[in-house]
Amino acid sequence: MHLENQSQHIPVLLQPVLQYLSPKQGESYLDLTAGYGGHASAVLEQTKTPERMTLVDRDSNAIAALDDFKRSGATLVHSNFLEASQQLVATGKQYDMILADLGISSPHIDNASRGFAFGQDGPLDMRMDQRQELTAATVVNTYSVDDLTQIIRAYGEEPRAYTIAKAIVAARPFATTKELAETIRSVMPKGSKTHPATKTFQALRIAVNDELELLRASVPLWLELLAPGGRIGIISFHSLEDRLVKQALQERAGERYDADMRLLTKRPIVADHTEIVFNPRARSAKLRAAVKK
Repeated sequence: MHLENQSQHIPVLLQPVLQYLSPKQGESYLDLTAGYGGHASAVLEQTKTPERMTLVDRDSNAIAALDDFKRSGATLVHSNFLEASQQLVATGKQYDMILADLGISSPHIDNASRGFAFGQDGPLDMRMDQRQELTAATVVNTYSVDDLTQIIRAYGEEPRAYTIAKAIVAARPFATTKELAETIRSVMPKGSKTHPATKTFQALRIAVNDELELLRASVPLWLELLAPGGRIGIISFHSLEDRLVKQALQERAGERYDADMRLLTKRPIVADHTEIVFNPRARSAKLRAAVKK
């Protein structure tokens, strides 16, 4: 069964995800970042059981785009993955397959009005869930130099965090992504291969959406939601996420007698050259997978 979706978003690492999740007819599936349904469509083709799928996303546009799945019997949950996981654990649910693709979807980046990208001008928003109050504009225009430095250094791993934070405070208020990107560019060395604002924008997005704290609290719940023999795949896009996922899985899959997980990937799976050509955003994707004993 294949459900069309409304987006040009290409699911990353699709073949490795299918390899490690190994969907079988009749199995249940939890997608904690369902986005526009790319991975879910491929899983559903093999399970043939939409009524055993739970698709979670905090973005209202994504939830609307998943309506075909809902009409076929899938459960949609409009929530961040931590709140959804807490609710599912409380009801005693378990799944044969769980997937979390932690990347930002193409429609987010391509839609200037969402404020995620500096390539086109848009408001400083960056909210995954548009129901929340905190935006990137609030962070950029009200946080202190020290707070901005800490965010940019910790979440962007940007060595020039203090210089950037000082420049932001001196030049504010900012209304648009281009204004902010140009201010950052003005205090950075010339000749970088990537845009000088890349790491700062990543840091702001993580801060606005509380991404790392949600992930840290969620991974143990995801492992509780796995049925015995269940497989989990987690796709991360920067070293902070990957490190956190690696540690969480290793803690449960060590050599101890009480370890209840087994790693399926000793090191992260990355996109091959062909996928990167067709989907450049897959370049930084890393998949880690494990199975519950």
